[in-house]
Amino acid sequence: MHQPSEAARTASSPEGRILGSPRRRRLVALLPVLTLVLAGCGGGAGGNAETGGVDDGWKVQVVATTNWHTDLARQIGGDRAEVTGLMGPGVDPHLYQASAGDIDALLGADMAVWNGLNLEANMEEVFEEVGTKVPVVAVGDAVPEALLIAVKDVPGGEYDPHIWFDTEAWAYAAEAVAEAYQEVDPDNADSYQERLEDFTAGLEGLDVDISAMIGQVPERSRVLVTSHDAFSYFARSYGLDVAAIQGKSTAGEATTADIRRVTETIAEAELKTVFIESSVPRQTIDAVLAAAEEAGQPTEVGGELFGDSLGQPADGKGDYEGALMHNATVITEGLR
Repeated sequence: MHQPSEAARTASSPEGRILGSPRRRRLVALLPVLTLVLAGCGGGAGGNAETGGVDDGWKVQVVATTNWHTDLARQIGGDRAEVTGLMGPGVDPHLYQASAGDIDALLGADMAVWNGLNLEANMEEVFEEVGTKVPVVAVGDAVPEALLIAVKDVPGGEYDPHIWFDTEAWAYAAEAVAEAYQEVDPDNADSYQERLEDFTAGLEGLDVDISAMIGQVPERSRVLVTSHDAFSYFARSYGLDVAAIQGKSTAGEATTADIRRVTETIAEAELKTVFIESSVPRQTIDAVLAAAEEAGQPTEVGGELFGDSLGQPADGKGDYEGALMHNATVITEGLR
Protein backbone atom coordinates (compact mmCIF):
# COMPACT_ATOMS: atom_id res chain seq x y z
CA MET A 1 0.00 0.00 0.00
CA HIS A 2 1.32 3.42 -0.83
CA GLN A 3 0.22 7.02 -0.79
CA PRO A 4 -1.70 7.94 -3.98
CA SER A 5 0.56 8.84 -6.87
CA GLU A 6 0.04 11.87 -9.07
CA ALA A 7 -0.76 9.65 -12.04
CA ALA A 8 -3.43 7.79 -10.14
CA ARG A 9 -4.85 11.04 -8.82
CA THR A 10 -5.22 12.23 -12.38
CA ALA A 11 -7.06 9.04 -13.29
CA SER A 12 -9.57 9.59 -10.50
CA SER A 13 -12.61 11.75 -11.14
CA PRO A 14 -12.20 15.33 -9.80
CA GLU A 15 -15.92 15.52 -9.06
CA GLY A 16 -15.70 12.63 -6.65
CA ARG A 17 -12.39 13.65 -5.09
CA ILE A 18 -13.29 17.17 -4.10
CA LEU A 19 -16.74 18.55 -3.41
CA GLY A 20 -20.13 18.79 -5.02
CA SER A 21 -22.62 16.22 -6.24
CA PRO A 22 -21.46 12.57 -6.60
CA ARG A 23 -20.43 11.44 -10.06
CA ARG A 24 -22.30 8.13 -10.04
CA ARG A 25 -25.85 9.11 -9.14
CA ARG A 26 -29.28 8.76 -10.63
CA LEU A 27 -31.46 11.66 -11.68
CA VAL A 28 -34.59 10.75 -9.79
CA ALA A 29 -37.58 12.47 -8.25
CA LEU A 30 -36.96 14.11 -4.87
CA LEU A 31 -38.44 12.56 -1.76
CA PRO A 32 -41.40 14.58 -0.45
CA VAL A 33 -39.84 14.90 3.01
CA LEU A 34 -36.63 16.24 1.50
CA THR A 35 -38.56 18.85 -0.44
CA LEU A 36 -40.08 20.13 2.78
CA VAL A 37 -36.75 20.26 4.58
CA LEU A 38 -34.96 21.98 1.71
CA ALA A 39 -37.65 24.61 1.54
CA GLY A 40 -36.78 25.76 5.03
CA CYS A 41 -33.00 25.32 5.05
CA GLY A 42 -30.18 27.30 3.57
CA GLY A 43 -27.69 24.47 4.11
CA GLY A 44 -24.29 24.44 5.72
CA ALA A 45 -23.03 26.65 8.53
CA GLY A 46 -22.99 29.89 6.64
CA GLY A 47 -20.36 32.37 7.74
CA ASN A 48 -18.35 29.97 9.88
CA ALA A 49 -17.57 27.71 6.92
CA GLU A 50 -16.42 30.70 4.90
CA THR A 51 -14.17 32.09 7.63
CA GLY A 52 -12.31 28.76 7.68
CA GLY A 53 -11.71 28.36 11.41
CA VAL A 54 -10.81 31.99 12.14
CA ASP A 55 -13.69 32.21 14.65
CA ASP A 56 -12.65 31.10 18.14
CA GLY A 57 -13.93 27.63 18.97
CA TRP A 58 -15.35 26.91 15.52
CA LYS A 59 -15.17 23.32 14.32
CA VAL A 60 -16.06 21.91 10.92
CA GLN A 61 -19.45 20.22 11.27
CA VAL A 62 -19.37 16.93 9.35
CA VAL A 63 -22.06 14.31 8.81
CA ALA A 64 -21.04 10.86 7.53
CA THR A 65 -23.02 7.74 6.67
CA THR A 66 -21.55 4.44 7.92
CA ASN A 67 -19.23 4.32 10.90
CA TRP A 68 -16.36 3.37 8.54
CA HIS A 69 -16.81 6.81 6.98
CA THR A 70 -17.43 8.50 10.32
CA ASP A 71 -14.14 7.12 11.61
CA LEU A 72 -12.32 8.29 8.48
CA ALA A 73 -13.72 11.82 8.84
CA ARG A 74 -12.64 11.89 12.49
CA GLN A 75 -9.17 10.58 11.74
CA ILE A 76 -8.51 13.30 9.17
CA GLY A 77 -10.45 16.08 10.91
CA GLY A 78 -8.90 15.61 14.32
CA ASP A 79 -9.71 18.36 16.82
CA ARG A 80 -10.72 20.69 14.01
CA ALA A 81 -13.89 18.70 13.28
CA GLU A 82 -17.07 17.60 14.97
CA VAL A 83 -18.29 14.50 13.14
CA THR A 84 -21.76 12.97 13.38
CA GLY A 85 -22.40 9.47 12.05
CA LEU A 86 -25.81 8.43 10.77
CA MET A 87 -25.25 4.67 11.10
CA GLY A 88 -23.93 3.02 14.22
CA PRO A 89 -22.53 -0.47 14.89
CA GLY A 90 -24.48 -3.30 13.33
CA VAL A 91 -26.39 -1.13 10.84
CA ASP A 92 -26.65 -2.40 7.26
CA PRO A 93 -26.05 0.52 4.83
CA HIS A 94 -27.51 -1.39 1.90
CA LEU A 95 -30.94 -1.27 3.55
CA TYR A 96 -30.70 2.02 5.48
CA GLN A 97 -33.43 4.59 4.93
CA ALA A 98 -32.70 8.24 5.74
CA SER A 99 -35.02 9.85 8.28
CA ALA A 100 -36.14 13.47 8.32
CA GLY A 101 -33.66 13.98 11.17
CA ASP A 102 -30.83 12.62 9.02
CA ILE A 103 -31.70 15.02 6.22
CA ASP A 104 -31.84 17.92 8.63
CA ALA A 105 -28.41 16.97 10.00
CA LEU A 106 -26.94 16.76 6.49
CA LEU A 107 -28.31 20.15 5.52
CA GLY A 108 -26.99 21.72 8.71
CA ALA A 109 -23.44 20.44 8.16
CA ASP A 110 -20.42 22.19 6.67
CA MET A 111 -19.67 19.05 4.65
CA ALA A 112 -20.99 15.52 4.23
CA VAL A 113 -19.14 12.25 3.62
CA TRP A 114 -20.59 9.12 2.04
CA ASN A 115 -19.32 6.16 0.07
CA GLY A 116 -21.41 6.11 -3.09
CA LEU A 117 -20.85 3.16 -5.44
CA ASN A 118 -24.39 2.08 -4.54
CA LEU A 119 -23.48 1.25 -0.93
CA GLU A 120 -26.09 3.57 0.60
CA ALA A 121 -28.50 2.71 -2.21
CA ASN A 122 -31.59 4.16 -0.56
CA MET A 123 -29.89 7.52 0.02
CA GLU A 124 -29.00 8.29 -3.59
CA GLU A 125 -31.75 10.86 -4.07
CA VAL A 126 -31.05 12.41 -0.66
CA PHE A 127 -27.43 13.12 -1.58
CA GLU A 128 -28.53 14.21 -5.05
CA GLU A 129 -30.28 17.18 -3.50
CA VAL A 130 -28.17 17.73 -0.38
CA GLY A 131 -25.20 18.13 -2.72
CA THR A 132 -26.83 21.26 -4.15
CA LYS A 133 -26.76 22.89 -0.70
CA VAL A 134 -23.81 21.36 1.16
CA PRO A 135 -20.32 20.29 0.02
CA VAL A 136 -20.39 16.50 -0.38
CA VAL A 137 -17.54 14.06 -0.90
CA ALA A 138 -18.27 10.58 -2.26
CA VAL A 139 -15.12 8.69 -1.32
CA GLY A 140 -15.85 5.82 -3.69
CA ASP A 141 -15.43 8.20 -6.60
CA ALA A 142 -11.92 9.07 -5.36
CA VAL A 143 -10.61 5.55 -6.00
CA PRO A 144 -9.05 5.00 -9.44
CA GLU A 145 -11.07 2.64 -11.58
CA ALA A 146 -8.09 0.30 -11.87
CA LEU A 147 -8.38 -0.44 -8.13
CA LEU A 148 -12.13 -1.02 -8.15
CA ILE A 149 -13.67 -4.48 -8.41
CA ALA A 150 -16.42 -4.67 -11.01
CA VAL A 151 -19.70 -6.35 -10.14
CA LYS A 152 -20.28 -9.16 -12.61
CA ASP A 153 -23.30 -9.29 -14.89
CA VAL A 154 -24.50 -5.76 -14.09
CA PRO A 155 -25.52 -3.81 -17.21
CA GLY A 156 -23.88 -0.40 -17.48
CA GLY A 157 -21.10 -1.22 -15.05
CA GLU A 158 -21.13 -1.21 -11.26
CA TYR A 159 -18.36 -1.53 -8.69
CA ASP A 160 -18.00 -3.26 -5.36
CA PRO A 161 -18.48 -0.50 -2.76
CA HIS A 162 -16.55 -2.15 0.11
CA ILE A 163 -13.39 -0.21 -0.67
CA TRP A 164 -12.23 0.16 2.96
CA PHE A 165 -10.93 -3.42 2.86
CA ASP A 166 -8.16 -2.35 0.46
CA THR A 167 -5.75 -0.10 2.35
CA GLU A 168 -4.53 1.48 -0.89
CA ALA A 169 -8.07 2.33 -1.95
CA TRP A 170 -8.82 3.70 1.53
CA ALA A 171 -5.80 5.99 1.22
CA TYR A 172 -7.46 7.61 -1.79
CA ALA A 173 -10.65 7.97 0.25
CA ALA A 174 -8.65 9.65 3.01
CA GLU A 175 -7.09 12.04 0.50
CA ALA A 176 -10.54 13.00 -0.78
CA VAL A 177 -11.74 13.74 2.74
CA ALA A 178 -8.60 15.79 3.50
CA GLU A 179 -9.12 17.86 0.35
CA ALA A 180 -12.73 18.47 1.36
CA TYR A 181 -11.63 19.73 4.76
CA GLN A 182 -9.06 21.99 3.13
CA GLU A 183 -11.73 23.49 0.89
CA VAL A 184 -14.09 24.15 3.80
CA ASP A 185 -11.41 25.21 6.30
CA PRO A 186 -8.47 26.55 4.25
CA ASP A 187 -6.78 28.33 7.15
CA ASN A 188 -6.01 24.94 8.67
CA ALA A 189 -5.08 23.14 5.45
CA ASP A 190 -1.63 22.12 6.75
CA SER A 191 -3.06 20.34 9.78
CA TYR A 192 -5.35 18.23 7.58
CA GLN A 193 -2.41 17.35 5.35
CA GLU A 194 -0.37 16.25 8.35
CA ARG A 195 -3.15 14.01 9.62
CA LEU A 196 -3.59 12.57 6.14
CA GLU A 197 0.10 11.66 6.01
CA ASP A 198 -0.03 10.09 9.49
CA PHE A 199 -3.13 8.10 8.58
CA THR A 200 -1.60 6.89 5.31
CA ALA A 201 1.55 5.78 7.13
CA GLY A 202 -0.65 3.85 9.56
CA LEU A 203 -2.36 2.11 6.65
CA GLU A 204 0.99 0.93 5.34
CA GLY A 205 1.93 -0.59 8.68
CA LEU A 206 -1.48 -2.21 9.04
CA ASP A 207 -1.18 -3.76 5.60
CA VAL A 208 2.15 -5.34 6.53
CA ASP A 209 0.76 -6.75 9.79
CA ILE A 210 -2.32 -8.27 8.14
CA SER A 211 -0.24 -9.80 5.35
CA ALA A 212 1.93 -11.53 7.93
CA MET A 213 -1.11 -12.87 9.78
CA ILE A 214 -2.95 -14.23 6.74
CA GLY A 215 0.32 -15.74 5.55
CA GLN A 216 0.01 -18.25 8.39
CA VAL A 217 -3.08 -19.81 6.78
CA PRO A 218 -2.39 -22.80 4.50
CA GLU A 219 -3.18 -21.93 0.89
CA ARG A 220 -5.74 -24.72 0.55
CA SER A 221 -7.72 -23.26 3.45
CA ARG A 222 -7.79 -19.66 2.23
CA VAL A 223 -11.51 -19.65 1.41
CA LEU A 224 -13.69 -17.13 3.20
CA VAL A 225 -17.35 -18.14 3.52
CA THR A 226 -19.50 -15.17 4.58
CA SER A 227 -23.10 -13.99 4.53
CA HIS A 228 -22.61 -11.54 1.68
CA ASP A 229 -19.78 -10.54 -0.62
CA ALA A 230 -18.27 -7.71 1.41
CA PHE A 231 -14.70 -9.02 1.52
CA SER A 232 -13.52 -9.20 -2.08
CA TYR A 233 -11.07 -6.31 -1.63
CA PHE A 234 -9.67 -7.92 1.50
CA ALA A 235 -9.41 -11.26 -0.31
CA ARG A 236 -7.64 -9.69 -3.28
CA SER A 237 -5.14 -7.95 -1.02
CA TYR A 238 -4.23 -11.01 1.05
CA GLY A 239 -4.61 -13.99 -1.25
CA LEU A 240 -8.00 -15.37 -0.21
CA ASP A 241 -11.02 -16.60 -2.15
CA VAL A 242 -14.53 -15.54 -1.16
CA ALA A 243 -17.57 -17.80 -1.21
CA ALA A 244 -20.44 -15.52 -0.21
CA ILE A 245 -24.07 -16.54 0.04
CA GLN A 246 -25.40 -13.17 -1.16
CA GLY A 247 -23.82 -10.72 -3.59
CA LYS A 248 -22.31 -7.28 -2.98
CA SER A 249 -25.61 -6.04 -1.52
CA THR A 250 -27.84 -7.59 1.11
CA ALA A 251 -30.96 -6.16 -0.55
CA GLY A 252 -31.68 -9.37 -2.47
CA GLU A 253 -32.82 -12.70 -1.07
CA ALA A 254 -30.57 -15.73 -0.81
CA THR A 255 -31.83 -18.73 -2.78
CA THR A 256 -31.55 -22.48 -2.34
CA ALA A 257 -29.11 -22.42 -5.27
CA ASP A 258 -26.91 -19.99 -3.30
CA ILE A 259 -26.93 -22.30 -0.28
CA ARG A 260 -26.09 -25.30 -2.48
CA ARG A 261 -23.25 -23.44 -4.23
CA VAL A 262 -21.58 -22.40 -0.98
CA THR A 263 -22.08 -25.85 0.54
CA GLU A 264 -20.30 -27.42 -2.42
CA THR A 265 -17.39 -25.02 -1.93
CA ILE A 266 -17.15 -26.00 1.74
CA ALA A 267 -17.04 -29.68 0.80
CA GLU A 268 -14.45 -29.23 -1.96
CA ALA A 269 -12.09 -27.22 0.28
CA GLU A 270 -12.93 -29.33 3.37
CA LEU A 271 -13.54 -26.14 5.33
CA LYS A 272 -14.08 -26.37 9.06
CA THR A 273 -15.21 -22.78 9.60
CA VAL A 274 -17.51 -20.15 8.11
CA PHE A 275 -18.03 -16.58 9.29
CA ILE A 276 -20.99 -14.45 10.29
CA GLU A 277 -21.13 -10.65 9.92
CA SER A 278 -22.04 -8.10 12.54
CA SER A 279 -24.54 -6.25 10.34
CA VAL A 280 -26.19 -9.26 8.64
CA PRO A 281 -28.63 -11.73 10.26
CA ARG A 282 -27.13 -15.21 10.47
CA GLN A 283 -30.06 -17.20 9.08
CA THR A 284 -28.40 -17.91 5.74
CA ILE A 285 -25.17 -19.01 7.43
CA ASP A 286 -27.21 -21.36 9.62
CA ALA A 287 -28.80 -22.77 6.47
CA VAL A 288 -25.32 -23.43 5.03
CA LEU A 289 -24.22 -25.10 8.27
CA ALA A 290 -27.22 -27.43 8.12
CA ALA A 291 -26.61 -28.24 4.46
CA ALA A 292 -22.92 -28.90 5.07
CA GLU A 293 -23.77 -31.24 7.94
CA GLU A 294 -26.19 -33.11 5.72
CA ALA A 295 -23.54 -33.35 2.98
CA GLY A 296 -21.10 -34.98 5.40
CA GLN A 297 -18.83 -31.94 5.82
CA PRO A 298 -19.68 -30.53 9.26
CA THR A 299 -18.41 -27.02 9.87
CA GLU A 300 -18.92 -24.31 12.46
CA VAL A 301 -18.89 -20.54 12.87
CA GLY A 302 -15.30 -19.36 13.16
CA GLY A 303 -16.24 -15.92 14.45
CA GLU A 304 -17.96 -12.65 13.65
CA LEU A 305 -16.49 -10.24 11.10
CA PHE A 306 -17.05 -6.53 10.66
CA GLY A 307 -18.18 -6.05 7.08
CA ASP A 308 -20.51 -3.12 6.44
CA SER A 309 -20.17 -1.79 9.97
CA LEU A 310 -17.42 -1.22 12.51
CA GLY A 311 -17.69 -2.62 16.03
CA GLN A 312 -18.21 -0.90 19.35
CA PRO A 313 -15.69 1.80 20.31
CA ALA A 314 -15.61 0.55 23.89
CA ASP A 315 -14.04 -2.81 22.94
CA GLY A 316 -11.40 -1.34 20.62
CA LYS A 317 -13.15 -2.38 17.41
CA GLY A 318 -14.86 0.92 16.63
CA ASP A 319 -12.09 2.33 14.48
CA TYR A 320 -10.46 1.26 11.23
CA GLU A 321 -7.33 -0.35 12.63
CA GLY A 322 -9.16 -2.14 15.43
CA ALA A 323 -11.80 -3.58 13.11
CA LEU A 324 -9.36 -4.77 10.44
CA MET A 325 -7.03 -6.34 12.98
CA HIS A 326 -10.02 -8.08 14.57
CA ASN A 327 -11.10 -9.43 11.17
CA ALA A 328 -7.58 -10.59 10.32
CA THR A 329 -7.22 -12.32 13.69
CA VAL A 330 -10.59 -14.09 13.44
CA ILE A 331 -9.96 -15.19 9.86
CA THR A 332 -6.44 -16.42 10.59
CA GLU A 333 -7.45 -18.40 13.66
CA GLY A 334 -10.59 -19.75 12.03
CA LEU A 335 -8.94 -20.95 8.82
CA ARG A 336 -5.63 -22.05 10.32
